[in-house]
Amino acid sequence: MVIVAIYGYPISLNIYAARLDDPATKYVITGPDGWKPESVKIYGYNSKAVTISLNHSTHSKEKKKKKKSQEMATAKTVKDVNPHEFVKAYAAHLKRSGKVELPDYTDLVKTAKFKELAPYDPDWYFVRAASVARKVYLRGGLGVGAFRRIYGGSKRNGSRPPHFCRSSGAILRHILQQLESMNIVDIDTKGGRKITSNGRRDLDQVAGRIVSP
Repeated sequence: MVIVAIYGYPISLNIYAARLDDPATKYVITGPDGWKPESVKIYGYNSKAVTISLNHSTHSKEKKKKKKSQEMATAKTVKDVNPHEFVKAYAAHLKRSGKVELPDYTDLVKTAKFKELAPYDPDWYFVRAASVARKVYLRGGLGVGAFRRIYGGSKRNGSRPPHFCRSSGAILRHILQQLESMNIVDIDTKGGRKITSNGRRDLDQVAGRIVSP
């Protein structure tokens, strides 16, 4: 058995090293976290000399990979997280805040005239509001007309060809007004809405609590 010392602590080489092929006196040391090649002292293999290869580059790559995975684990902004996960999280945040005033027709209205039924999700208003806030965050200058096109869809006309139809403007206008009253978005002088500093901080805080896959 070859005995070496790392940072002054003697260890057996078979713990932190892998023996290579013949001759049997060749070894490669990978070492623990934070080790340096100059910190290794060789005591020898009985009375024979041994050949030691300090494999520092392999451990360095593993350390960089681990650091990168840790950085990816914690999201910092809205752009770093999955859109679907963020919309769900921010919709729940809006519902918990109690600052959103729902219109009286939320349990009856359709979100567009091309829809056949009202939304099944009882919290659909918060989901749509979270989606609108995210889109304003990522791309400012969007107004009611732009959102009507974004949330539009194909209208079924039976045996006739389907045609594109815009979403409801009243719902989107009400959502933007609610977000504006909460200081999440504000009117852009160039047209549409823009995210406020308070809104950016609010959305980033919610995104920071989401772990990226």
